[in-house]
Amino acid sequence: MKALLFPFLAVIFSLFCYSFSEFFVPFKGLIIPCLMTIMLGMGLTLNLSEFRGVWAKKYAVVFGVAIQFVLMPLFALLVSKIFGFNEALTIGMMLVGTSAGGTASNVITYLAKGDVALSVSMTLISTLVSIILMPILMWFYVGARVDLPVMSMLFDLIKITLLPLVVGACLNTFFNKFINSFKPFLPIVSMAAIIFIIGVIVAVNAKNFADVGVIVTLAVAVHNVLGMLSGYFGAMAFGFDKKTARTIAIEVGMQNSGLSVALAMKYFTPVSALAGAIFSIWHNISGAIFAGWCIKKAS
Repeated sequence: MKALLFPFLAVIFSLFCYSFSEFFVPFKGLIIPCLMTIMLGMGLTLNLSEFRGVWAKKYAVVFGVAIQFVLMPLFALLVSKIFGFNEALTIGMMLVGTSAGGTASNVITYLAKGDVALSVSMTLISTLVSIILMPILMWFYVGARVDLPVMSMLFDLIKITLLPLVVGACLNTFFNKFINSFKPFLPIVSMAAIIFIIGVIVAVNAKNFADVGVIVTLAVAVHNVLGMLSGYFGAMAFGFDKKTARTIAIEVGMQNSGLSVALAMKYFTPVSALAGAIFSIWHNISGAIFAGWCIKKAS
C-alpha cells in the first residue's frame, strides 16, 4: 500500500509545486539536508551486525552491484543518445544511471516477496561503492565534455550518504531501545523528505516541464525497465533462484535518484535534475507494478 501511496502523493504535491512554483523555488537549498535525513533514517533501521549478512549472500550481492554499475550507466547513455538529449539532460540521465540502489527498493522487495536481507545488503554495498564509482563513472562518460569536479563530488558523497548512514547504524546499535521508540515513523519521514525534494525540483523546472517533461519521463521509464529486465533475466541466466532474481531486478532498476537530484542542483543545472525527480516518482510506480506481478505469479 505504501508503495502505491508514495507515487500518488508525489504526483499531487508536484502538481501543487508546479502551480505555485514561485513559492517553492527558494527551498532548493534544503534538498541536500533532506537527502541526508533520508540516509540517516536508513542507517537508523540497520545495526552493525547486519553487515555480516552481506558475506552470506556475497555472490548475489557482487553480481547485482556489478550489473548496476556496468549496465545502468550504459543504458543511461544509450537512452540519452536515442532520444537526442542535450548535454544537460544527458548529465541528468547519467547521474541517475551511476547512482546506488534506492532505499525504496527494500519496501518493494518486501511487497514482491523477494529476499529483503539481500535487498538491504545490496543497497548498503552499492551505496558504499557509489562513493568511489559515481564520480569516476561520471568523469569517464561525460568528463571529456564537462568540467566535472570529481574530488568535490567524492567528498559530497561521503558527507551526504556515508556519514549519515554510519551515524544512524551506530545509534541503532548502541541505543537500540531508544531508537525503537520512534522507528515506525522513519519511513514516513523519509517518504515526506523525498516528496518534498521532488516537489521543489518540479517548481525549479516549472518552465522546462512544458518543453521536455514528457520526453524525459519516457526516457526515464525505458531506462528503469531496462535495468529491471537485465537484473531479473541476468540473475536467472547465472543460475540464481527466482526469489533472488526478482530482488536483484528491483535493486538494479530502482536507483537513489534523490542523490542524483542533489548533485545535479549543486554542480550542474536545474534541467539536469529533471531526470532524477521524474525517476523518483516513476520507479515507485514500476516497482509497485512489478511487485503486483510477482505476487500474482506466486499465488
